[in-house]
Amino acid sequence: MIRQFPRWVEIGGFWLALIAGSVNAIGVLGFKHQAVSHLTGTSTLASLAVVNLDITETGHLLLIILCFVLGAALSGAIIDNAVLHLGRRYSVALVIEAAFLLLAMGVLSHGSNTGHYLASAACGLQNGMVSTYSGAIVRTTHVSGMFTDLGTMLGARLRGHKLDTRKVLLFVLLITGFILGGCIGAIGFQYLQFTALALPAFGAFALAMVYWVYRYWGNGINR
Repeated sequence: MIRQFPRWVEIGGFWLALIAGSVNAIGVLGFKHQAVSHLTGTSTLASLAVVNLDITETGHLLLIILCFVLGAALSGAIIDNAVLHLGRRYSVALVIEAAFLLLAMGVLSHGSNTGHYLASAACGLQNGMVSTYSGAIVRTTHVSGMFTDLGTMLGARLRGHKLDTRKVLLFVLLITGFILGGCIGAIGFQYLQFTALALPAFGAFALAMVYWVYRYWGNGINR
């Protein structure tokens, strides 16, 4: 599957992972140590809140989970395809993601928890968008699966199987982008607090514009 992707997928994937890593770092530092780019930790925290009969916290965490799912649903409604195709509306999804992040920045700066939900929806939208074209092979908002895949690929190589070097390169780029994005988000939050969300928002908008130019000017596609 990955061998069939055009070469610009690595660049776009790296940039998207950079955005997600930045958002997640800001979330961990500013949302009571809650990750927003993936739901593993949030689901565990929700379980703890249920056991502790903390209704307020349970509701808050479940809303974060729901908004992530709704963001992914919005991606599916916009793109409506499981195969990578330049004519699909990825630029629209990226602009909406940027808008969600900017709205999250605004309301979080005024102390509203609504920003948590908007940031989660933005990450769900991005993850759904990438899963749509990758057949759920590639993720840009979390890296656990990629570390696992790299490990199993290494094990298979030790057994004498051929190594898919392009797949390894893609996963390394995505992991590097996520970690680098986390560094950017952490530094940004240190100096800008929630205004740092403007950085990944700008990144999403910039990628949308680059994609739009490449799609129309570079390929003459009219959709």
